[in-house]
Amino acid sequence: MKKRPILLAALTIAGIFLVFLLFAVLLGKTGSSPDLVSIGEKIGVIEVLGPIMTSEDLIRNIIEFRDNNSVKAVILRIDSPGGSVGPSQEIYNEVVKLQKIKPVVVSMGSVTASGGYYIAAPAKRLFANPGSITGSIGVIMSFPNYEGLMEKVGVSSVVVKSGKFKDIGSASRPFGDDERKLMQALIDDVHSQFVEAVSLGREMPAEKVREISDGRIFSGRQALSVGLIDELGGFQDAVDYTAKLAGLDDDPKLIYPEVEKPGLLERIIKSSLGDIAFEARQYRNVGLQYLWTGI
Repeated sequence: MKKRPILLAALTIAGIFLVFLLFAVLLGKTGSSPDLVSIGEKIGVIEVLGPIMTSEDLIRNIIEFRDNNSVKAVILRIDSPGGSVGPSQEIYNEVVKLQKIKPVVVSMGSVTASGGYYIAAPAKRLFANPGSITGSIGVIMSFPNYEGLMEKVGVSSVVVKSGKFKDIGSASRPFGDDERKLMQALIDDVHSQFVEAVSLGREMPAEKVREISDGRIFSGRQALSVGLIDELGGFQDAVDYTAKLAGLDDDPKLIYPEVEKPGLLERIIKSSLGDIAFEARQYRNVGLQYLWTGI
């Protein structure tokens, strides 16, 4: 009989501990940002940093600011060489939707190229530093070829396929003429989608965009001369312009999206394999790319 109170006390303590542990996990995962619930009109700032390989986080941030009535305008601070075609197009579509509701202004950092420029194009005004790198309007798809190495080590590949194009891009053999034509047609179609997006976003004739959409990069000053940006200036210049555009004070409140803390699995992977292995898993280059490969 004496053991029962001790057991109940132990279970109660364990229950309280589990509740607090669960609360701590949930708070760390989804805790709200005080900026997002603070009173007053604000400018939202969404940072696009590094390769664009996924779209979920950026789209969530865009929707969050779009639905927040206290956010009167949004600045996209972009420092990205671009990335995968699909995510770039998904983000572009959300920027277009946001621009119809609230002003969107772009501030370019060191690099806003290819897919980075793709998502910037529909914004109301684009700022770039004179030495920012931008442009690179084009598509790339890379295929490794290990045929020579396989011959040296005595390894061969046997393929059984349902059609002659099913193993197109295989690393064990070179491209055939028909395959190269097929892939070039694919690249050309996706490239034309890029040209159309820039033409619509910048309100430029498609032919004019096509003249400078051969993958070349521009400095910010060169981009201004060909109409790819609107104004030379840094982040603070973009803030000042956005504040006036939204009818806010000279020193507007800037808010950033909540940074979601990594989950348990992500922390385990990082601690076991290191950040480099984790980033490689996240940002491997696959498929069609709106990507400037110069960095």
